[in-house]
Amino acid sequence: MADRYKILYQGGESEIVVKKSRFIATTKPVGSEEEAAAFVAEMRKKYWDASHNCLAYTIGRNHELTRSSDDGEPAQTAGRPMLNVLLGEEIHDACVVVTRYFGGTLLGTGGLVRAYSDAVKEGLLNSVVVEKKSGFEVRVRTDYTGLGKIQYIVRQQGITTLDTVYTENVELKLLVPAAEYGEVEKKLIEGTNGTAVLEKGEEVWFAEGPGLCCAASGVLGKFLAGKF
Repeated sequence: MADRYKILYQGGESEIVVKKSRFIATTKPVGSEEEAAAFVAEMRKKYWDASHNCLAYTIGRNHELTRSSDDGEPAQTAGRPMLNVLLGEEIHDACVVVTRYFGGTLLGTGGLVRAYSDAVKEGLLNSVVVEKKSGFEVRVRTDYTGLGKIQYIVRQQGITTLDTVYTENVELKLLVPAAEYGEVEKKLIEGTNGTAVLEKGEEVWFAEGPGLCCAASGVLGKFLAGKF
């Protein structure tokens, strides 16, 4: 199973015009079918006078739930091409609605497929997509002699420090990507001549980037501020 995957972190909106038809793409992160349905209903209410409000969404780390709708456009010319863009970009937990205001000129099936696909691509360009990685919360206990070396290794490895507690000893809580855990563990133990004590916690899924904030932990996911 992959130890990382991309999700839609923040939605966006864009508009393209094709032969006087307006295509407005709106994206939103969703974690359930209910959230997707609520978003679609919101868009249909907002653009109640549009010719079509087509949709596509994919939910789950392995795309367990996908759906698309042409909303009155010829079959397979809107919803499915929109979904194909999400799947092709390997984006998870995302819903997109493309609203069309008909401009008076028929586009044909090929033209519709291109227009709806291009609208989704533009919508994603105005959204924020981040990569979630599998990792572990790791507690590291050390005396003050080993602290400097641990901090150096953590910086060199690009590891996120979640917390540091100073008492008679020092305890750091680190977020270590699963793929790097073995290497980091070895370097910390060797760097402190075996005096550092590591305690590996539960698996978490997390994303790193400017402006990201803490969210749910455990296998449900975790967002943390840090380098991106």
